[in-house]
Amino acid sequence: MIGQTGIIGNGSWGTALAKILTDNGHTIHWWVRNQEAINSLSTRHHNPHYLTSVRFLPGTIVPTDNLKHMLNQCSTVVVAVPSAFAQGVINQIPAEVWQQKNIVSAIKGILPECNLLLNDYMTDSMGCSLQKYVAITGPCHAEEVAQERLSYLTFSGLNDALTQGVAASFNSTYINTTHNHDIWGAQYAAVLKNIFAIGAGIAHALDYGDNFLSVYTTNCYREMYGFLQSHFEKVHPSDEQPDFHTSAYLGDLLVTCYSLHSRNRTFGAMIGKGYSVKATTLEMNMVAEGYYAARGMQAVAAQYGIALPLATIIYSILWEGLSPTEGFSRIEKMLT
Repeated sequence: MIGQTGIIGNGSWGTALAKILTDNGHTIHWWVRNQEAINSLSTRHHNPHYLTSVRFLPGTIVPTDNLKHMLNQCSTVVVAVPSAFAQGVINQIPAEVWQQKNIVSAIKGILPECNLLLNDYMTDSMGCSLQKYVAITGPCHAEEVAQERLSYLTFSGLNDALTQGVAASFNSTYINTTHNHDIWGAQYAAVLKNIFAIGAGIAHALDYGDNFLSVYTTNCYREMYGFLQSHFEKVHPSDEQPDFHTSAYLGDLLVTCYSLHSRNRTFGAMIGKGYSVKATTLEMNMVAEGYYAARGMQAVAAQYGIALPLATIIYSILWEGLSPTEGFSRIEKMLT
């Protein structure tokens, strides 16, 4: 059991997670920034901006814009805001409050102000225990959760009882869950796949075909695997070797590079068509995690001395003004 549960964030992913938990009989205390959304969730029982087809049974959600009050009601908190905004939200609450909570991260990104995964920020800045932290990863688009199409989630944590309890809370007829101990690898895989998916979208816009995309994605996985293996050996070695050939790693990369639901792929396609980053962000009206991750992973790779050549070219396109055509001309020569 994970006790009373709260969700921070009411975007597509936060709404999908709320649906899973309420379908499983949990009552959710839900921090929502937008008053219109609070009113709609309270009276019409649906999110007016994201996954609008999802309806919540009356009494299963308690939406509020009072973060402190919401946290006081909960022992377990699911953080589902975009990584770009997470640090600002977290810093509103004193460290001693966070230290008392089980923290479940649904963020597939790194915090751009400090280039840290959420767990490292919570331990370094808030004094939280890793024994109270679980990360959700895996190939699971919010849109398919809304349709109750079978999806798979992986829960990563060092505390087996907590990790298995959180996983059990999400397991349902349309969600299969697994768990492991690989907090860092699973989260870095989620970060990297978003960067690579932006590249997949750029390639599509530049009229590369499926044959090229399959080779590109294969090379992306090799780069991801090399980073994860090196990071495991250099930074967090243990007796338990993670299995990187599973859905939380390879599967999530594949679906994010290929699916039309992928906001990172869509973001990349617009960049490839010549839109600026600002225009793309305004047009999509949502955050593509891979944009911030592309810059953050440059700092992480430099810190640990691990090369990320494909991710570096995507970074150069997004942040340094490299033209998509020139960037993919370079990528062509790198692929095998």
